[in-house]
Amino acid sequence: MSLGLGIFLFVVGAILAFAVDVQLAGIDIKMVGYILLAAGLIVIIIGIALLARGRNSVSETRTSIDPATGSRVTRSARNDDPPLV
Repeated sequence: MSLGLGIFLFVVGAILAFAVDVQLAGIDIKMVGYILLAAGLIVIIIGIALLARGRNSVSETRTSIDPATGSRVTRSARNDDPPLV
């Protein structure tokens, strides 16, 4: 999603900065375009960094025998779960 937003901001900024020639009182359209270009570039860089980071998943499984019943107990946990005791 961040890459799409960054590309959208970049394209709108480029259109405002280079293709639109409108004079508005109190608003510099070219400066707004340059600001959107910069914001789009920053969002694209952040999006690429988040994609390159990847996802690391660590899982842990413990098997033990319940002394009261004699049955096998298996517990699994991911890295974002509380630790197994």
